[in-house]
Amino acid sequence: MDLSMPIPSAAPSASLAIDGQRLWQRLMALARIGATPKGGVCRLALTDLDRQGRELFMRWACELGCTVRVDAIGNLFARRAGVDDTLPAVATGSHIDTQPTGGKFDGNYGVLAGLEVLATLNDAGIRTRAPLEVCVWTNEEGSRFVPVMMGSGVYAGAFSLEHALAATDRDGVSVRDALRAIGHAGDAPAAVADGAPRFGAYFEAHIEQGPVLENAGVTIGAVTGALGQRWYDVTVTGMEAHAGPTPMPLRRDALLVAAGLVQRVHAIALAEQPHGRGTVGCLDVFPNSRNVIPGRVRLTVDFRHADDAGLARMDAALRDAAREAARGGITVDVNPVVDFPPQPFDAELVEWVRQGARRAGLSCIDVVSGAGHDAVYVARTAPTAMIFVPCKDGISHNEIEDAKPEHLAAGANVLLHAMLARAGVA
Repeated sequence: MDLSMPIPSAAPSASLAIDGQRLWQRLMALARIGATPKGGVCRLALTDLDRQGRELFMRWACELGCTVRVDAIGNLFARRAGVDDTLPAVATGSHIDTQPTGGKFDGNYGVLAGLEVLATLNDAGIRTRAPLEVCVWTNEEGSRFVPVMMGSGVYAGAFSLEHALAATDRDGVSVRDALRAIGHAGDAPAAVADGAPRFGAYFEAHIEQGPVLENAGVTIGAVTGALGQRWYDVTVTGMEAHAGPTPMPLRRDALLVAAGLVQRVHAIALAEQPHGRGTVGCLDVFPNSRNVIPGRVRLTVDFRHADDAGLARMDAALRDAAREAARGGITVDVNPVVDFPPQPFDAELVEWVRQGARRAGLSCIDVVSGAGHDAVYVARTAPTAMIFVPCKDGISHNEIEDAKPEHLAAGANVLLHAMLARAGVA
């Protein structure tokens, strides 16, 4: 018999449920570390506030009887032993670092929903065949250090440990030095390729960070995968000239051409619905003077799609638009800077999320994640799925980010039963 994975056993009674009030209280306690006047959280990665949040998580995990290991990039893993600890762990988690004007739930919910699963199993006296782990991934947000999703990226081999440790913030502080400063430079292997344990399965619960579930009046999103992303730096070069003496037909106005490209990006994404996304988030106009015709404009383009073919079509359309715009002494340079392929999630695990919602009498629809999450990298190493719950008005990365306690409890219950289905009940 192959003991590399547990054989799913009969599911526990649907009456087994997490303590929603306990989950909420822990969320509010964590939110006090780095709380902002507007009700949000500023807890940047590897700051002293992050250290405080990490140590609160570790204290809670140890109170539940877990052991905690810290790896070389600072990822935390709280482990609840299984009956057969030789089996790969069934894991869950997210991150607790935030945006500078972040909210109480992004990332934090996924971590604390995982702890609540362990607490519920302790309360019920349930042992699992496979061990369970709750992960806190380092620097998911990328607000202080780049690349984003750093801890899970190192774990999955998206980039090297050394590359991540050498990254610096705006003040020149490296990730290596920041980890040492907060006492979280662990010695456990950080990458699967270097010996970090590979999970038997990984689930991540998260607020949706978008409006789809709320608009549909649905409680649970079974996330089938994450959109791929292609980012570009585009430079439009014309000729700056005096706004008064230069006749309109003789101008080489870089901003006029850039404005047309912004509209084309929008049209390209509209042509790729329902999963196409196109955004121009930055414009840098030179010389940016009131009475000078702009001679150069730099802009960013962010394309997202659910499949590689769609991203390829969007890429081709952008390059066609750039060629068409490069006329009358205007040049347009398109420089790709990010190519992140779409990531489908494991079909069996996604089905367990759907079944968990049905068992609990919760409404559920399939959704695709438009944002990056640690689960996207972990999916390169193990079967992975995500569980979305609504957030108010779809707002996230904002101090007014909000979610209903009953929705958070519902998502945690789906997580509980999905993890039990995978880990097996002893």
